[in-house]
Amino acid sequence: MKLLIFVTGRGTGGDAVTAYNISQSLENKNVETKIVLDPSAPGYYLKKRNIEWLKTPIPAAGGHASSKLSLLKAGFKSLKAVILGSRLIKKEHADGVVGVIGGGTVIGCLSAKLARVSAVGVVATPTDSKISMKLNPTLLLPESPYFTKKIEENKYPIVQQYSPIKNDIICGNKENILSKLPEKYDPNKKSVLFASGSTLFDDMAKAARKYAESNNHVNIFVIGAPLKDELEEIIDHPNIINLGYINYMSDLYDLIDLAVITDDGLTLHETIACEIPVVVVLGVKYGRYHGLSKVFDGAVIESNVDNISEKVNYALENHDEMKKATKKYSKGIIDGLDNLTDFIINCMSK
Repeated sequence: MKLLIFVTGRGTGGDAVTAYNISQSLENKNVETKIVLDPSAPGYYLKKRNIEWLKTPIPAAGGHASSKLSLLKAGFKSLKAVILGSRLIKKEHADGVVGVIGGGTVIGCLSAKLARVSAVGVVATPTDSKISMKLNPTLLLPESPYFTKKIEENKYPIVQQYSPIKNDIICGNKENILSKLPEKYDPNKKSVLFASGSTLFDDMAKAARKYAESNNHVNIFVIGAPLKDELEEIIDHPNIINLGYINYMSDLYDLIDLAVITDDGLTLHETIACEIPVVVVLGVKYGRYHGLSKVFDGAVIESNVDNISEKVNYALENHDEMKKATKKYSKGIIDGLDNLTDFIINCMSK
């Protein structure tokens, strides 16, 4: 079996990681895969892993932040993209398509219809969810507004599924990184991580700074490449340990007691899989809101920049109770990737 995995975005962030994790799991189950990106995507995440990819237009509409205008513009571009996508499927003699989030789902699944091959949509936005459920079997990730809804009868199977993380994320060892940390790291203090993914966004930097200005009783870590240079000044504070862009996340997860992150994506799943309580800062990424504190009840609490100190201190004070709540979800997340790819293979085999 050969499957093409259509992916939206630049091939650098969470969508690319999701596609890569799915690809590796399918390959381990003797399914040949090729990842497909838009020609403009630099694909740094794949390039660092020596993964070659195919190219075809995959217009984006802005995902959760899409407007009627952006959807309309993407719709016009999509007509040509679907034709080109179907040609690529036939050229590669693919047996099916996995569409990953947003444009990857929409273009991938529509292209598969035109090429008359099977498809499975992995969805997280309102638009990709609606389209995929009408076209083919669908895996609803927690960011999808349909994840917490009762699914009515549908022509195609629909399954709620945690985001696919790599299982080795829970195997970190903090001893591996202690020598990399600056002298101001105090092993006798609890440690809190502030992160908005591989990129550090404005409000996450501001949240870290605000917390650091009134709290020196914990180690405060900030990670991620700043979205703009000015953010370096915001996180330049005596109480902040700025690690920048790192490649030892699993070891850092083994070190920290609490994660302050965004209300979306793989990082939230990774932290809960590692049984780390979470505070989410709302609206960090273009105002997006997914309500994942409801999905992971008790393990995640919501905050914003203004009340970050109150919420983080509350989470630290109630750390044991929140950690207990993470255990309810950890195994389901760890098993998620295997369950997801089994679903894909079963749907393709019918």
